[in-house]
Amino acid sequence: MEGLLGFIAFFATVFGIFYIFLSTRNKERLALIEKGAEASLFNTGKEKVFNWSWSKFTLKIGMLAVGIGLGIIAGATLTTSQVFEEEVAFSSMIFLFGGMSLVVFYLFDRKH
Repeated sequence: MEGLLGFIAFFATVFGIFYIFLSTRNKERLALIEKGAEASLFNTGKEKVFNWSWSKFTLKIGMLAVGIGLGIIAGATLTTSQVFEEEVAFSSMIFLFGGMSLVVFYLFDRKH
């Protein structure tokens, strides 16, 4: 029960922070518009560099899944050879191979 209350309190706090941020920003913008400021004032001057596509997303998730799978295999190998304990071997290899797969995706995506 206490864990549930903490969980609810955490999400209520996050929601409250976002609500206050967005409502304050909206009030500031409305006040500037009422005073006659131009709409270009709200642009930060940065062009949209973020280029999101489903093919890149699915490739990233696929590479992450393969990395996690390889991490599980490597963890099982280290456990059977008694190099590490089971918990250490599995968790470290999953994070290591999952992270390496995301780095490989980043390098691949940067070239294209």
